[in-house]
Amino acid sequence: MSSDPWGRVDETGTVYVRTADGEKVVGSWQAGSPEEALAYFERKYEGMVVEIGLLERRVKTTDLSAKDATAAIDHLRQQVDEHHAVGDLDALRQRLDQLVETVEARREERKAAKAKQSDEARKSKETLVAEAEELAVSEQWRAAGERLRALVDTWKNLPRLDRKTDDELWHRFSHARSAFSKRRKAHFASLDAQREEARKAKEKLVAEAEALSASTDWGPTAARYRDLMADWKAAGRAQREAEDDLWNRFRGAQDVFFQARGEVFAERDTEQRENLTRKEELAIEAEKLLPVTDLKAARAAFRSINERWEAIGHVPRDVRPKIEGRMHTVERAIQDSEENEWRRSNPEARARAAGLTGQLQAAVDKLQGQVDKARAAGNNAKADKLARELEGRQALLEQALKGLQEFGG
Repeated sequence: MSSDPWGRVDETGTVYVRTADGEKVVGSWQAGSPEEALAYFERKYEGMVVEIGLLERRVKTTDLSAKDATAAIDHLRQQVDEHHAVGDLDALRQRLDQLVETVEARREERKAAKAKQSDEARKSKETLVAEAEELAVSEQWRAAGERLRALVDTWKNLPRLDRKTDDELWHRFSHARSAFSKRRKAHFASLDAQREEARKAKEKLVAEAEALSASTDWGPTAARYRDLMADWKAAGRAQREAEDDLWNRFRGAQDVFFQARGEVFAERDTEQRENLTRKEELAIEAEKLLPVTDLKAARAAFRSINERWEAIGHVPRDVRPKIEGRMHTVERAIQDSEENEWRRSNPEARARAAGLTGQLQAAVDKLQGQVDKARAAGNNAKADKLARELEGRQALLEQALKGLQEFGG
């Protein structure tokens, strides 16, 4: 008979294993010594220890499903329960029980993680749907279209939800995309029609521009080209190929006209610059007449200068106001001198000024007497009122006196 702490072999070759419930028959051994029998069944026990250890590591470190882990635990538990090994089988059962708890805990964790993932996926898809519905009414066709395509890619990478929720969200998402595509298609169809109308309108503008390119009626033709350009901008864009070709023709016709006009104007500019030099000399000659001391001589001299001025012709437009302004300044000064002379030599105007001055002086004297009388009577309110009226009449009198002085007396 042979034995160890976990088993023994009796005289008949029967092998037993010790458990918490007592000895259990492991099997019968007739082929060798009892020690060999125990060693054989101890190796079977070690094999189960290794298998359980491997399963523990797989459960803790891999994505082994709970279903597969449970099947593996049941298979090992069956081996332990059949008692075909010698060793601490109760310890193995405890490890398997703990492993069951671990698997259940992992199952709950995965269930919670899956629920969390599903909730996050639902929120993500709801966010995608909301954005897609906003984009459905956008008129930023390119940007919105690219964004919707990016949303589809994002959607495909999200986990599926329960069928009902996923289908409802997808229906809204798909409907938003379809609505945008329908609006974009209608927009570009309308745009194509508009571009065709623009092409027809611009062909007419090009035909007129080309017909005008040889005109020498510079002013009206240049004005018409400006109108044609305004009409061109108002017509909108044609299809790109047609737009480029029409524009090159339109611009080319203008270039022919404006180049010809530019050559003519260059000759005219040379002449006008020479005219400007001559008029500047006359302006200097006229300015020497100021200040006017001899009105008759100044008038005669200015008349001569002005006749020569009118005979010269045009100067460049950008300097015309300045050079003409200098002559106008001299002309106004002579006119002012003539007016002052007329006023000084007009006896009727002087008499009227003198009469007005006399009337105002009499009114001032009368009011002054009334003020003094009211003050003497102690009626200050009346005196103040009359004094204010007196101030106004005195101001008018001062102006009248200045006017009378201009008549020389």
